[in-house]
Amino acid sequence: MSTPETVGAARLAAAAAIDAQGTDEAEWRRARLAEHLPRVALPTGPVVVVAAHPDDEVLGFGGTIAALVQAGVAVHTLCLSDGEASHGPATPPARAQLAARRRGELAAALGELGDLPAPVHAGLPDTALDAHEKRARVAIGELLDAVGAAVCVAPWEGDLHSDHEAAGRAAAGAGRDTSTPVWSYPVWMWHWARPHDPRVPWHRSSVLPLGEAALDRKKAALARFTSQLEPRGPGVAAVLPAQEIAHHTRTFETVMR
Repeated sequence: MSTPETVGAARLAAAAAIDAQGTDEAEWRRARLAEHLPRVALPTGPVVVVAAHPDDEVLGFGGTIAALVQAGVAVHTLCLSDGEASHGPATPPARAQLAARRRGELAAALGELGDLPAPVHAGLPDTALDAHEKRARVAIGELLDAVGAAVCVAPWEGDLHSDHEAAGRAAAGAGRDTSTPVWSYPVWMWHWARPHDPRVPWHRSSVLPLGEAALDRKKAALARFTSQLEPRGPGVAAVLPAQEIAHHTRTFETVMR
């Protein structure tokens, strides 16, 4: 049974893994995942893509979103928080300003991927989604019902970022509530894990190859997240430095089913 102490220890361990030196993309290239993992076909019905923060959906699934739109499949996005805490402690006005900036970045990024409906914003608090999972589950379920989703795609529950994990659990619950299959995409896993890592459910993992046009659209979309790509201050690294972006600009994307 989880206690505040064990939960706190788990969060510290997760933060340490994410803050540590990450796995170089060259190591992932040598693993040749696209050759060893099975391929999964694009969904043919409406797809709902859930994100914990503005940029998660593009990092983990943006190329496939572009491919789906190109194929004429309806794609709807739901962002649970505005990512207002990405730059650390700040005054409420500064957080509000960052939230507005990140919403604008997301709208621009989705525009790069194709003709998509405006994202749905749940407005839940950044870094505290685990305390609002019920609200997240309801919001996801309402959108799945509203669009008649064939598939829900959400952050992986084991990503070691508490918001990503809460978003994944909420999506899994909403999927059960609405009888909608749920696919999971990793974000930080590529940083802290390594090929053949036993913490990763490789037996449930599949790849979605990306054509040149879809990958180009994804790269253009990622470039829109300037708040995450630029240094956060003097001597403070960007949230998404080049070595992290390299994990998300491959010729394929990975999902767990």
